[in-house]
Amino acid sequence: MPKNKGKGGKNRRRGKNDNDDDKRELIFKEDGQEYAQVNRMLGNGRCESKCFDGTTRLCHIRGKLRKKVWVNAQDIVLVGLRDYQDDKADIILKYSPDEARNLMKYGEIPDTTTINENAAEGEDGEEGDDVVFDFEAIDEI
Repeated sequence: MPKNKGKGGKNRRRGKNDNDDDKRELIFKEDGQEYAQVNRMLGNGRCESKCFDGTTRLCHIRGKLRKKVWVNAQDIVLVGLRDYQDDKADIILKYSPDEARNLMKYGEIPDTTTINENAAEGEDGEEGDDVVFDFEAIDEI
């Protein structure tokens, strides 16, 4: 049998905890780019986004972000527009809620935009999940 020369399997890759996004520089849009808010996820790395120029586009999550950055509905993203297809775009960057608030302060995105705070905290915001038992009714049985 040949000697294993690799460094491990998928569990080793899964164990990496690269949190490089603690304090990064705020990236503004350039020519051929636009800010957008994700309306809904479609699957297969695609989503429907409402760009702040008033157009709804079908956006594709690029491969660099696909398994490292989780894009959810109501997230603020930076999309790269396509020259040959106006109704499609590519997601280049996902902004954290703090970065989205800073973009609002600078006037890059409208003040009426709602920012999803729950995604940063890791909560779903669902209430009523607690189950309450009536122990007195059990004693009667």
